Amino acid sequence: MAKAGRQGPRASVWLAGEGRRSGRRGGQPSGLDRERITEVTVRLLDAEGLAKFSMRRLAAELDVTAMSVYWYVDTKDELLELALDAVFGELRHPGPEAGEDWRGQLRTLARENRRLLVRHPWLSQLTGTYLNIGPHSLAFSRAVQVVMRRSGLPAHRLTGAISAVFQFVYGYGTIEGHLLARAAGSGLSPDEYFQASMSAVAQSPDIADVIEESRELMSARGGDTVGEMLDRDFEFALDLLVAGIEAMVERG
Repeated sequence: MAKAGRQGPRASVWLAGEGRRSGRRGGQPSGLDRERITEVTVRLLDAEGLAKFSMRRLAAELDVTAMSVYWYVDTKDELLELALDAVFGELRHPGPEAGEDWRGQLRTLARENRRLLVRHPWLSQLTGTYLNIGPHSLAFSRAVQVVMRRSGLPAHRLTGAISAVFQFVYGYGTIEGHLLARAAGSGLSPDEYFQASMSAVAQSPDIADVIEESRELMSARGGDTVGEMLDRDFEFALDLLVAGIEAMVERG
């Protein structure tokens, strides 16, 4: 069902208007719609990861044939792009009634984005694969732009500030999500996995000194659990970025 002749950047389901249709022409299988197919896709991606996802696996979960799914999407890529935008719909945007200034609203958006990346570890892989121009993704981008404009930065500096904040969030949330996924895959809690990893690498004489220095830094940081340590680092890094934006506004 792949469309032939595509060159350059991957075509988007949203550019062709395909993302908004609920089904094909008459005769599609009953009991299915695009919303349900996308919902089950997200659930499978969360449970099994992107590498194990296939249209055949999805069809089995829906208890239909793989061809039945193709009544609603032409390709696997279209479906993954729909799933990508669907999870962006989980993000909460600060409304005008929030009562926060741009700093508080920017922090809210950054925290929401981090949680989304951790909750859906496959998300970071797809974000750079597709244009990501679905309605939920665009709503988030628009919210970020509105908040950043309130900072007082000149227009030609806004994209750089947005990149600094949200590329940091992307990297932080991606690494955190992978860490938690590895821990879950090993059958350990994040704290158990962290302690086991630190103990294992500390046995190597070549890196024992580095590990000991790292222990001192982590102890100084504070936090009794992996979650607390991750939260402390994220919040402080976010404070640094907000302070940097403030400093650039003052410099004019």
